[in-house]
Amino acid sequence: MKSERRPRRESTGRPTVYDVAELAGVSTATVSFSFSRPERVREETRRAVLEAADALGYVPSAAARGLARGKTGAIGLYAFDYLLDPAEEPATEERLVERALARSDARLFPLYSDEVQRGVQLECRRNGYALMLGAGHAAHAPGVIDVAGRVDGLITFAGAAPHDVLVQLASRIPIVELGGSGRRPGIRTVLVDQRTAMAELVSHLVTTHGHRRFAYFGELDIPEFAARYAGVGDVLTAAGLPVPAAVTSHPGDDESTVRAVRQVLAGELPDAIVCSTDQEALVAIRVLAEAGMRVPHDIAVTGFDGVIAGRLSSPVLTTVRQPMEAVGRVAVRVLLDVLRGDGAGGRAADADAVLPSRLWLGVSCGCSVDDAQS
Repeated sequence: MKSERRPRRESTGRPTVYDVAELAGVSTATVSFSFSRPERVREETRRAVLEAADALGYVPSAAARGLARGKTGAIGLYAFDYLLDPAEEPATEERLVERALARSDARLFPLYSDEVQRGVQLECRRNGYALMLGAGHAAHAPGVIDVAGRVDGLITFAGAAPHDVLVQLASRIPIVELGGSGRRPGIRTVLVDQRTAMAELVSHLVTTHGHRRFAYFGELDIPEFAARYAGVGDVLTAAGLPVPAAVTSHPGDDESTVRAVRQVLAGELPDAIVCSTDQEALVAIRVLAEAGMRVPHDIAVTGFDGVIAGRLSSPVLTTVRQPMEAVGRVAVRVLLDVLRGDGAGGRAADADAVLPSRLWLGVSCGCSVDDAQS
């Protein structure tokens, strides 16, 4: 027999589990199980509990349920925010709207980190976990500590937080690092094959287009970027060609890439500029065009990551596409295996796997439109 909807009960405070239990005529444990373990409650009883909760306006507290289990039910994702300005002053709502509407640079979103975050979000939702986001600079320890203190486990991008801080945090909660230099105590790693993919790209420039003089834009202090540069060196050394020194450029810092382009233009022009990220490549193409240089006719430019903006640029960017969404999903699965006590096997083995990436041909390398991938 279908339960009748009970009238909303007047209350001077926020309805509690005790109010729901009283109205539904059940124990508080039954109310709790109706939300957290519905398979343990008869359907008729659970329906009565849900109707009572609806009548009272009761919403179960995820935090309270987590405390009862000793868990928060949340996973943290900590990223290096390339666009974060620590000196930014507070702004009025009108100024915030003005800034948002003024931003029209298609290179900004979605970035590699945004695509990975999407994978994390999808996998968290599939497994019933909330997601807490944080971002900061590598030297800013309080940010990652604050996020780690509120979650059951943490996923962090390589270089986003100080290594010693991550090791300390790993003694309290499981941590998965995206990229990184390899195993550290308590920290699992999800890797993408950076070196092989970059080598494939540079080999294409050498063998297909006959390029012999190269410039490289990037930084080497993050393991992923160092691996990309190593891939360049592998191919050029094997071909008997000089390996260029890395010209300092930082993704998200347009001025550093502008300076890198100007430095290259001031000397003997290379056949191709290989950039460590798509963000830098897209800036380089713009600055070269402003200097009257045609890409790829005068100089080829390539990127790395495979962000959507590269497919919308003119010329379409040749790059390496990373499995960004899969990186986020695998990271969550590795973390959940640890939280569930399956760290010795199962999907935790994904922490040792290297996910593949692949060359994606555009036009900026010198390929024709017909040769480029759609």
